[in-house]
Amino acid sequence: MKNRKKDTVLVVDDVDMNRMILEAILSDDYDVLQAENGFAAIDILFNAVDLPAIVLLDIMMPEMDGFEVLDLIKSNSRTADIPVVFITAADIESTETRGLRAGAVDYVSKPFNPEVVKARLDNHLELKRYRDNLEESVEEKVRQLIRGKENMLETLATVIEYRNLESGHHVRRTSVLSRKLVNRMFDIPYYARQLNDIHYESMLKAVPIHDIGKIGVPDNILLKPGRLTAEEFEVIKTHTTIGSDIIDTLLTHDEGDEYLLHCRDICRHHHERFDGKGYPDKLAGENIPLSARILSIVDVYDALANSRVYKPAIPHEETVKIIQGGSGTQFDPGIVNAFMDIHESFPSLSLDGDEHGS
Repeated sequence: MKNRKKDTVLVVDDVDMNRMILEAILSDDYDVLQAENGFAAIDILFNAVDLPAIVLLDIMMPEMDGFEVLDLIKSNSRTADIPVVFITAADIESTETRGLRAGAVDYVSKPFNPEVVKARLDNHLELKRYRDNLEESVEEKVRQLIRGKENMLETLATVIEYRNLESGHHVRRTSVLSRKLVNRMFDIPYYARQLNDIHYESMLKAVPIHDIGKIGVPDNILLKPGRLTAEEFEVIKTHTTIGSDIIDTLLTHDEGDEYLLHCRDICRHHHERFDGKGYPDKLAGENIPLSARILSIVDVYDALANSRVYKPAIPHEETVKIIQGGSGTQFDPGIVNAFMDIHESFPSLSLDGDEHGS
């Protein structure tokens, strides 16, 4: 504990002697900053690189009283969690309820009792450290749960790809290619705003999940080497609704989860067409979620450019022509334009999901 860096206390009082007394009381245990009025205090707090750990704030000050300063502290997200202890010579009972309701954590009265002042600051800082550690522990548990959920769904997606004789390569390739396309779209202001609005990192994490609905498609159809009949194709199409139904069961417990919402959108809508002739809901244009419009291009590129049980790989140049030919009908034309800007980097993705030379 001897090597621990001292906490900083900001003392705000318009009387020089009060500030000097408090600095003398606290300087052995704390680094003390002083502000002679509310305006100076706010300037220090809002511009400090390292924020004070606690504020001792006089109530009765000219121009801006302690309550006004406290309101400003609490209204700023960067300073809102700093404990504020009021110091006052006024009758505490007349202002205590108002101050505590406004967000102060305690009062100390003038004339100052050094032991009381130090004890109260020590107690509130210890409480703050305990609360911060507790919040950090809770946040880490939440992060672990989120990672566990993502890993579980990605593992399921990979298992399905193994079943589909893809060995997980399609999952990894579509993830990397989607990020390439999104990075290019950020150079286009129209799409950059939308990507930020939909929390694009959560969307990119959802990409590997797009075909989990294939778990409900029988092997004799999923692995059929020849052309599918009309009836068999209708069964294949159900993987979009099966996938979204799987995600919906998870969303019943966490309906606001951005990652799961993107998973559902991508599972259900990555086979919609820009002209409204896709499936399962025949959405058109920008009624199709942006995540699904992005993935639809990446998914088709990867399906065409790599061999499947039912077809050989198509050369990159021919695959690009097919995607360009679907601009405005199958695909969002703006996203196709972004794809055309970077398509030459797509073949650099090897079968093991790594990038080379891009």
